[in-house]
Formats: sequence, structure tokens, C-alpha cells
Amino acid sequence: MRPAWLEVNLDSLAHNVALLRSKAPASQLVGIVKANAYGHGAVWVGRELLRLGAWGLAVATVSEGRELRLGGVQGRVLLMGSLHPDQAREALETDLIASLSTLEGAQALDAAARALGKIAEVHLEFDTGMGRVGFPWEEAQQVKEALEQFSHLKVTGLYSHFADAEENLEFTYMQLANFRRVREVWGPGYFCHLANSAGVFNFRDDSFDAIRPGIALYGLLPNLGLKPIARLLAKPTLVKQLPPGRKIGYSGLYTTQDHEWIATLPVGYADGMPRLVYNRATVRLLQPSPEEGRLICPVVGRISMDQITVRIPGPVDLDTVFEVVTADFDPGSSLWGWAEMTGTVSYEPAVRLAARLPRVYLRGGVEVARIEP
Repeated sequence: MRPAWLEVNLDSLAHNVALLRSKAPASQLVGIVKANAYGHGAVWVGRELLRLGAWGLAVATVSEGRELRLGGVQGRVLLMGSLHPDQAREALETDLIASLSTLEGAQALDAAARALGKIAEVHLEFDTGMGRVGFPWEEAQQVKEALEQFSHLKVTGLYSHFADAEENLEFTYMQLANFRRVREVWGPGYFCHLANSAGVFNFRDDSFDAIRPGIALYGLLPNLGLKPIARLLAKPTLVKQLPPGRKIGYSGLYTTQDHEWIATLPVGYADGMPRLVYNRATVRLLQPSPEEGRLICPVVGRISMDQITVRIPGPVDLDTVFEVVTADFDPGSSLWGWAEMTGTVSYEPAVRLAARLPRVYLRGGVEVARIEP
């Protein structure tokens, strides 16, 4: 296996699922696994979420749904967003529950279902204030009447999406009210879902059938009791001592001040490490035993496409393991820390964890799966 790999802790995932369920005990959970489960590996994370009792999974693209099916995932898979008419047949053949936001999409899906001899199960998205996708909430009645003409569509769910459940309470309450009006128009019997991760924590409303957490599943929101579920590990490919005054990396952005030991680790921005964290990020050197603790080592010099250089306290062998990403909220070595350093949100460094990284899945401290590119 490549000497750099992502380790995914399924026990931490289970902890996050339990915490989220405690916030909405009357609601089911739709597990968001788009963007390769936010970089953590959609097939195995999806399998685990279904094992933990999730109602189903949700993806953003037909190809993401196909990957789940090819990986043996047999549960419900909701294709979120707005179905493009060109992908109607493919969505049906992949056995996805399509989302509709347009009558054009509905017409194409109905025609594809008729040709395949199927009834297409669909969820309708309504725009309650985000302005991105969805039928206008004010047109709920017209949409209901228009969809009655399609004999091969079966509407089973209604949903919307919060625009700012993190900070704008007034606007979010308005969205809630708008979605309730949609539900009143359509009547009972539909699977209704609205709350994203921020909505789960900030709006206690069990009147809907499901919650749709994404980033919270992966533990990347601080101060909420969540646990980041992954860490990035690497072994050095070179360890050497450099004299004072030696420049390191592209553009020579670091200069040794004394005789310094430098380890080269085989990860870089092609693996998801932001190029802008040079001379600020840290990694942790794992000691031979837990009792000896972990040494914090600074990343020195430019982040290259495939490698980083790290200042270490002394020589180590090439089987030594470093934590490049720690499963916590450390400002120098976590996905959350990388986001803070680069002025973005933790979603971004997470989804950029490259597919070329092997992924190892642990449950109870035991490896249960290993996925190599």
C-alpha cells in the first residue's frame, strides 16, 4: 500500500449518528454521501450508515449513485438537486429516487419510465428562500395539478433546503413557514425533510419525517460534541539532516536556522492538502507507544503536488508514522484547522481528499476494509 493513507473510524461515525438522532429523535436520518462522502469514501460510509439504520442515502450526481450501486449498496438513494432531462433514463436505470424542480425534468422522467415499463419514484424540491433550485413554494398547488398529468411518476417526498440555518434565525423561520405551506397544499402521506446539519442543531422541530445531515456526519463542526471520523497518515520517504542556511522547497520559502532534521512525506496538494498552509501547518509524529505522546512537527517550505517537508527533532526510520491530518480540531493539523488557515469552511478540504489516497476503515480498532485506488 502507498505510504500515505486515510484512516476512517466507523465508531466515530456511529457516535455522530447517535448524537444527531438525539437532536431529532422522532425523525429518520438521510445520510448525505455526495462528493465521495465528503472525501471519506462513499461506498463504505454509505454501507455503514445503512447498517446504522439510516432511511437511505443522498447523492448529488447520477454517477455518484452509480458508484454506490456498483459497490453493492442496495438501499434507497436519493438524487438531490434538480434532475436534468438528459439524465432521466440513466437515473431510472441506476435505481435512484430522482429530485424534480422543473416540469421539463418531470416530463423527461415520465417518458423514460414509460419506455422502461417502470413507475418512477420522485421527491419534489421546493425553493423556500434559497433561490438555487426547486419549484417556487408559492406555486405548490399549480405544481401538484401539473404533475397529475404524468402517469408514470409517483411523488413520495417533499423537501427544501435551509440557506442560513447557522446564523440567520429569522430567515430560517420564514423558510420553515414556507415549507409548511407547501406541505399543507400537498396534504399528508409524503416523506418530508428539510434540516441540514446546522438545522439539526439550531432548530428543534420533529414535525418532519427526516433530517439530512452532511458535514456533521463526518464530525467537522467544532464545539458540538461531534468527532472527526478520519485522519491522514504517512510514512517518510526520506529523512536527512541539513546544515544552517539551506533553503527548502519551491521558491525557497523556508531556510534552516541550524542543523535541522527534515522528513519528506509523500502527500501534497494533489492529495488535498492546501498549498497555502506552508510554514503554518503542523503534523504529529507518532511515538512508538501511546504513553510517549505525540510530537508536533512544523511543515516547512512550500506544499508540493506530491510531497511536504517537515522539521523533526531527530532521525527516524522510514516506518515511522506521521499524522498529517488529525482527527480533532487542532488549528495546525486538522481539516478544520486547514479551513481556518485558508479562509474557507471544513467542507472544502474534506471533499478535496484525493481518490488516489488508499482508505482504511476501522471498527472497534480492527480493520474491516481497505480500498486502494
